Amino acid sequence: MKHTQRGAAILTALLLVTLVATLSTSALWQQWRALEVETAERTKVQSRWLLQGALDWARLILREDARNAAPDHLGEPWAVVLQEAQLSSFLAGSGSAADLGEHLKAAYLSGQITDLQARLNLLNLVQEGQIHQPSLRAFSRLFEALQLPPAELAFLVAQLQLTLQATQAESATEGPHPLLPRNIEQLAWLGLTPATLAALQAHAVVLPERTPVNLNTASALVLHASLPGLDLAAAERMVQARKQSHFRTLSDAVQASGVPDLAVNSGQHSVGSRYFEVRVRLRLGSAVSQERSMLRREGLQVKTLATLRETPPLASVQ
Repeated sequence: MKHTQRGAAILTALLLVTLVATLSTSALWQQWRALEVETAERTKVQSRWLLQGALDWARLILREDARNAAPDHLGEPWAVVLQEAQLSSFLAGSGSAADLGEHLKAAYLSGQITDLQARLNLLNLVQEGQIHQPSLRAFSRLFEALQLPPAELAFLVAQLQLTLQATQAESATEGPHPLLPRNIEQLAWLGLTPATLAALQAHAVVLPERTPVNLNTASALVLHASLPGLDLAAAERMVQARKQSHFRTLSDAVQASGVPDLAVNSGQHSVGSRYFEVRVRLRLGSAVSQERSMLRREGLQVKTLATLRETPPLASVQ
């Protein structure tokens, strides 16, 4: 009997120890989980705040650049790429670095401002409901240089014309038609394949209005496409010439091309820009955030038109 009671007591003690251990483990796990959720939420809020600050900084740079009332070119401060740097290094001169918490001292920021008018604007293809032939020829030269299917361009133009006509007539309910794309990725709605979209990414853009190409910032390929009679070799010469001295007028661009009768006009070409893109990448601990914003500059006013949160490549997450 005594042995039975002793065995029952030992078994009860073991059960109690197991129960206490289980409850303790559960409590610790819940506490750890709550801490992880709180940390993730704090990182999310801080990332949003830092990305917004970086965007405001870019807007300030563009506004200060506008005070010069000079042509926009790649030798200006806004065109300098910000390589990844520790956030505290930006605040070291102001004495504010000491105010950063330990968590934010591990933040790294990088970014870039690019000129969206350095690319061919898809919206130029249709003007007043009709296909704009000079713009169509420019895109045809671009597709040819990139070895892209001409049939995709023809289908794209037809769909874009249909979409713009329906939008302008406010007849969205009268029949099915594609939505108007807001960025280059959404051109898939108008029939472009992923391979074509990837090839066009650096050379074409969708802007809210028709815009000229900035000859100071356009690539050699875009110069070749937008300027009839300009071959790629002459376009490369223009790029090299503007590195020495940017184009102050369209006449400077013609002179640098070496083609006296180059077809340049103020409706399709310029030496200044109003639309820019800001890309910001933030690394905060193990979390990486990226944003892409479209800005429009009117005089000294710089307005954010759209912001897109991007998913960074897995290889970039450290």
